[in-house]
Amino acid sequence: MDQPVVVVRGEAVHEVPPDEATFQVTVSAADRDRPLVVRRLTERSAGIDTLLDSYDQAGLRRETSGMNVYPEFRRGEKVTRYHGQISTTVTVTDFAILGELMTRLAGDGLVSLSGPWWRLRPGSPAGAAVRRAAIGDALSRARDYAAAVGARLDRLVEISDTDGGGGAVYAARSMQVTNLSGGAADGAEPALDVTPQLQTLSAQVLLRALITNPESLG
Repeated sequence: MDQPVVVVRGEAVHEVPPDEATFQVTVSAADRDRPLVVRRLTERSAGIDTLLDSYDQAGLRRETSGMNVYPEFRRGEKVTRYHGQISTTVTVTDFAILGELMTRLAGDGLVSLSGPWWRLRPGSPAGAAVRRAAIGDALSRARDYAAAVGARLDRLVEISDTDGGGGAVYAARSMQVTNLSGGAADGAEPALDVTPQLQTLSAQVLLRALITNPESLG
């Protein structure tokens, strides 16, 4: 007689702190003269770089994520002025400086901010932990089912992700910052209160195992 098999699904959900935050800072310029727009963009972008340089010890990363210069038309092809933008994506791992940095960047009326977006780094140990927890859940269920018929687990046959993609799902939240004008009562700049959002990871596995011959089912 073939040895009986138990097939179970295991799952786990963990909430863990994020590893890093990203936000986008964009400088803008507009004028009738196209070269002047480009020059202003270059100068303002250099100012952003200078400010970010002062935080390099915090281990932040930056990438130019886009530049756009385009004409504004009126009555057919008559160009009335030019608009331009340069965007930089900044990644921060030291959350202690994030609020201060974003506040200082937002102090310029020609700068716009988007973010932060919270995330885990690829290969984060938290992903492995939630997968192990899902396997532990599956083994616990398999033992329960085997014990219910007077049997016990004998040999593992197969473990597989139920979604075929590693079994982990990350959730993140974005926050828009458009203006931090004004100041505190003592004249100091207001500090942006940034609270990292917990990241939700889930894993699901399918487990097949041989069990010993059960006792009488009667």
